[in-house]
Amino acid sequence: MLVSMTEISAMTEVWVNGKPDCQVNPLERGLAYGDGLFATMRFSGGEVLFLRAHLQRLTQGAKRLGFDWCASDSLISQITHLALTRGDGCIKLLLGRGVGGRGYAAPTSGSITEIVSLHAIPSHYSQWQNTGVSLKSSEVKLAQQPLLAGIKHLNRLEQVLIKSKKLPSGFEDWLVMDQKRNVIESSMANLFLVDGNNVITPSIALAGVAGVMREQVIYALIARGFDLHIHDVSYQQLSQFEHGFITNSLFGLVDINRIDNLTYARSSFTHSIRHSLHLTL
Repeated sequence: MLVSMTEISAMTEVWVNGKPDCQVNPLERGLAYGDGLFATMRFSGGEVLFLRAHLQRLTQGAKRLGFDWCASDSLISQITHLALTRGDGCIKLLLGRGVGGRGYAAPTSGSITEIVSLHAIPSHYSQWQNTGVSLKSSEVKLAQQPLLAGIKHLNRLEQVLIKSKKLPSGFEDWLVMDQKRNVIESSMANLFLVDGNNVITPSIALAGVAGVMREQVIYALIARGFDLHIHDVSYQQLSQFEHGFITNSLFGLVDINRIDNLTYARSSFTHSIRHSLHLTL
């Protein structure tokens, strides 16, 4: 389903370093090299869902990239104020390492660029929660890089390439594998596969993003007594599972109806997890 530009732009507002401004220094390293991180956070009922987890992940990602950052009181105040005053929507927080020169080497000192933007939740996400989605295997394979695996960094060219091809009719998103044809995620979400009481989410030690919603759903599954496993899943193993679902911070949890020619039944417990985590749209 396509989303109109009117829908996308209707709610968009931008602040750069706390000021309502769409101007970013052209020498910002996030722009030049993808040297930075971002998080997309849903807010509903006056609060940002799992705000602390999002900020902790950004702090950890910054350390892995080699710079220190933690959310200031003023930034947290801005984010929480938006959630309190703007109804329901999405806040995107983007961190660039700051202004640097022409070369790749990072400056020894500098100021992190913080960009906060406000967006509407795509209207079709509620439909996905009700009807489920079908995934088509992408021909684009993710590179294996353990130094970057799990981080939601700004260098998203693999996802741009994945999304550059039009989905066939009847499919809502792409299934993405790595160079060894291990299943990793969808183009925008983490993946879970269910066989009885066993739930497997693919390893992201070498590729993929460690989503905040993935973490929350793992906790919820363990609390319900499921046996949760994290390990490699080959494409050939997909036929061994009864159910599947995908997770991200905006649509929460969505059942998988089909992957290519494989069909899956709807899980009996996904609705209750959505309800308990306040994910229903």
